[in-house]
Amino acid sequence: MKLCFPTSIVMVLLIHSLPCLHAGQATEDDVLIADFEGETYGDWVVTGDAFGPGPARGTLAGQMHVDGFFGTALVNSFFHGDGSVGTLTSPEFKIERRFISFLIGGGMDAEKTCVNLIIDGKTVRNATGPNDAAGGSEALLMTSWDVSQFVGQMAQMQIVDQATGGWGHINVDHILQTNQKPPQLRTDVERSFTISKRFLNLPIKNGAPRRKVTVLIDGVREVVNDIELADANPDWWAFMDVSAWTGRKLTVKVDRLLEDSQALQSITQTDSEVGGQSFYQEPLRAQFHFSSRRGWNNDPNGLVFFNGEYHLFYQHNPYGWSWGNMHWGHATSRDLAHWQEHGDTLAPDQFGPMFSGSAVVDWKNTSGLGTLEKPPLVLLYTAAGNPTVQALASGVDGRNFQKYESNPIVPQITGGNRDPKVIWHEPSGRWVMVLYVELPEKKHTVHFFTSANLKEWTLASIFEGGVDADKFLFECPDLFELLVDGDKAKAKWVLTAADGQYAVGTFDGTTFTAEATRLPGHRGRGFYAAQTFSDIPKSDGRRIQIGWLQTPTVGMPFNQAMTVPLELQLITTPDGPRLRTTPVRELKSLRSSSQTWTSLKLVPGGKNPIEGLGTELIEVQAEFRPGKNTVATFQIRGGLIQYDAAKQELDVNGHRVSVPLQDGKMDLTILCDRTCFEIFAGNGLVYVPMPFQPKADDVSLILNVSGDAVDFERLEVHSLKSAWNTPTP
Repeated sequence: MKLCFPTSIVMVLLIHSLPCLHAGQATEDDVLIADFEGETYGDWVVTGDAFGPGPARGTLAGQMHVDGFFGTALVNSFFHGDGSVGTLTSPEFKIERRFISFLIGGGMDAEKTCVNLIIDGKTVRNATGPNDAAGGSEALLMTSWDVSQFVGQMAQMQIVDQATGGWGHINVDHILQTNQKPPQLRTDVERSFTISKRFLNLPIKNGAPRRKVTVLIDGVREVVNDIELADANPDWWAFMDVSAWTGRKLTVKVDRLLEDSQALQSITQTDSEVGGQSFYQEPLRAQFHFSSRRGWNNDPNGLVFFNGEYHLFYQHNPYGWSWGNMHWGHATSRDLAHWQEHGDTLAPDQFGPMFSGSAVVDWKNTSGLGTLEKPPLVLLYTAAGNPTVQALASGVDGRNFQKYESNPIVPQITGGNRDPKVIWHEPSGRWVMVLYVELPEKKHTVHFFTSANLKEWTLASIFEGGVDADKFLFECPDLFELLVDGDKAKAKWVLTAADGQYAVGTFDGTTFTAEATRLPGHRGRGFYAAQTFSDIPKSDGRRIQIGWLQTPTVGMPFNQAMTVPLELQLITTPDGPRLRTTPVRELKSLRSSSQTWTSLKLVPGGKNPIEGLGTELIEVQAEFRPGKNTVATFQIRGGLIQYDAAKQELDVNGHRVSVPLQDGKMDLTILCDRTCFEIFAGNGLVYVPMPFQPKADDVSLILNVSGDAVDFERLEVHSLKSAWNTPTP
């Protein structure tokens, strides 16, 4: 799913490799043209509005993170986004050294996003940023020109932004004249291995320029990724499972490397992952929320119950801390509390990176991809190349999958079609695909397709979710039926969107008819792209959801996490059927010690009844009847959860949400992990996920009240075990 922004470059020279540029300083023999550390551009002449009133202090609003510049400021033409244009021209200077070097990033267009050296009104040297396609990085890279033939002549530097749209900006810093020749760039650098061990370990440096890394097997290209390789000391090691090619020749080819880079030389073969002894022990590793062992994860994909296991596929960048190189990672659980990771199932191919989708068990083998005795598990996903299409893969053992030889199964509708959710619709006896499609003028829709065999699809209907301002039905749709209040005689269909909003209505196998739309799902922050499990046995009957929990883990070799598994129900309210969200019961298996109080009355200024019970991982449950002016405050590991009875409002670390009392009573469930709170209130009608990183040594647990007294009918405090360090029951 998601679009970010990769990489090709004319002359790439890394900052850390230049001995003449330590900590952004020139040597005695160097001549500094500009370091852009002032409040204004001084004598430089500005046209247009792209460059703002002066050098930028790093990243600008709406821009991906900018790094690799010296000092505190740089030239950054993203001042009004990619739509702004302009030029920035230096005063004349004399060329006094053999080389001019500078840092550059942004768009790659030799005419519209570039730096020019001008002599006698003519451009004699030109350089661009590295980015011209989706993905990419805002890291500035060192570039240099040999200007020895111009020594003694007068010249000007001109920084140009005449581009709009994606990568329509340029970043520049630290322009220097020097006599020291920078390290040279080598292209298509290779190293070969005979594969004898399971893993190839790759050195990663967060924020380094992304290099195109191609893996060839016996000379045939197998996979290509954009990787932030470490030229020297890595921040962490990524691992590639190469066991399928044991005994064969594997070649790693990198499109561009400096001649003094140690990236290729440091790659090793091992039977275990480098750094694997620290898996799940890292300081910011959530202990009962799933996260991938290494690299970035985002959307949950292909949630399905198969062969006695809950399967969680997910968007994964195994070779970077940030978004990119989209694979489908894969993990399984038998109890929804303990997870085992199995490596990547789908890798980028000729159709593009592997964006989001879903999974189903083809019990009747309608696809012919298995047998009735061994029904196939079918993965349906977006291949986000050009064009962007829908595709499938399948397998019968829940571990090994083959991409369908006749992919794609649905051609591109628009460039913004993605995230297929597929279900079996029993009444009509056919498959239904729910696909997000962005139509012109950013109009968000869901297209419904039907199929008899999962391979051939026919458009059945279109549900319009509104325009850009509505932000409804944007990406990652899900569709499922729920009983209302558990009554088999009453059922409604629920259509959800990536931001958690949902609609309730009816579905006849062709058309979804909404009775209520734009209903809020979660009420917190950092929750996105949730999906629900398919094929949970009817004897269980639950609808279980997992969402992407956006919890940045700076300094760790992994990034982001998933919510705990959530049970969804439809319950009757005065406004109609609404979703109730609660943590699944299986999480109770992580409780290690518990304290329970009943009929507990607390008065303002009274003793904290849960003093001394704080711990790193904690669950608090409470049912209480507040007075008219009661404010009940839970302080957990420095985080603040407060209920104000007069306002009937819940405050979580300053984030406020309305939670009305029900029959004069409030109920709360609070889960606290190393990177987040998840809070459930008002009989589950209010779910508040909240990224939060408490201090490691803060295990405080405080409960106090102000205003009026409060009667707790029940108060429970549970200390939780790590899901990673305890066996599955």
